[in-house]
Amino acid sequence: MTLRLILMRHAKSSWDDPAQADFDRPLNARGRAAAPAMADWLASRGERAGQALVSSAARTRETFAAVTGAVGGPEVLFADALYLAGPDVMLRCLRQARAKNVIMIGHNPGIAAFAAALVQQAPAHPDFDRYPTCATLIAEFSQSDWAGVGFGAGRAVAFATPRTLDSGVWVA
Repeated sequence: MTLRLILMRHAKSSWDDPAQADFDRPLNARGRAAAPAMADWLASRGERAGQALVSSAARTRETFAAVTGAVGGPEVLFADALYLAGPDVMLRCLRQARAKNVIMIGHNPGIAAFAAALVQQAPAHPDFDRYPTCATLIAEFSQSDWAGVGFGAGRAVAFATPRTLDSGVWVA
């Protein structure tokens, strides 16, 4: 059985209110345009998810709302543990997933490190290491369930960012 993960960083967030708590920052106009663009890319590839693991922060929730229909309206778990989580915490959350196909939405710098640690070989994309806002990795795992997934076990299937979608520079 093959497992599939869509690993997405939240879309660009707003810094308009300097008094606003980081956790509560919403998406800005660029983010509200980028998330649907990534949703269209996922839909064009036929990507589906049965479960979503999403940081409970406002910007990740808003990103999820923009992509949920494109990936099939998965059951969602908004997890406080994923807010600014590092790779170890993200892996622990993923290992508890029940669906064969999962979307996880989180934050940098943890999500970039998590993506790099998960795959055997990084995609040949100029922005993979940086993992800019709304960057999305699709990875496959040959394990029978998520509990058996570990670092270095994944195969990168595709990687894209909103800016490179426009230029057609994404890795298949």
